[in-house]
Amino acid sequence: MTDQPHAELDLRGVICPYNFVKTKLKLEAMEQGQVLSVLLDDGDPIRNVPRSVSNEGHTVVSQDRIEGSYRVLIRRREDE
Repeated sequence: MTDQPHAELDLRGVICPYNFVKTKLKLEAMEQGQVLSVLLDDGDPIRNVPRSVSNEGHTVVSQDRIEGSYRVLIRRREDE
């Protein structure tokens, strides 16, 4: 399985909880095991979104700081 993103969301400037809702909806539209790249602001977004998607059963593959924001790679969960 590759960690190359299949899709990307730029959610910089989007406030909580909308950034999580948009991330969740995008993940639900993707195939199982695909990777979503999400750009998030520092502060609440980077604290809350990775935790919330993990609680939903998805996997946070990586979290990298890029020019004042963060790039988070999330692998969509495998449904039973």
